Amino acid sequence: QVQLVESGGGLVQPGGSLRLSCAASGLSLRAYFMGWYRQAPGQQRELVASITRGTIIRGTITNYVDSVKGRFTISRDSGKNLLYLQMNSLKPEDTAVYYCNTVPSREEYWGQGTQVTVSS
Repeated sequence: QVQLVESGGGLVQPGGSLRLSCAASGLSLRAYFMGWYRQAPGQQRELVASITRGTIIRGTITNYVDSVKGRFTISRDSGKNLLYLQMNSLKPEDTAVYYCNTVPSREEYWGQGTQVTVSS
């Protein structure tokens, strides 16, 4: 059974930083195209960052939605089976519940998410 558990959220002032973690069990993160999603109140869930499986020829490719480019960094620790999202220069519009999941997402993999609130 696959379980994804997100952590690291919290309340931060605009311009601050947070690092989110996603611990996976029952699934090897290195073998999957993974992503961080977020859902703000009243809005649809969106994919904000993704990371491909690593290959010998192409390595690992990351992608970001335009609104977070240059501020967020997705990474993976294959040894610990953890997925990270480093978030810098946070803005109030980054406030949302953040989730990790495969890309495309699988309904049965959604966890509880971690709340990120950016406010002064």
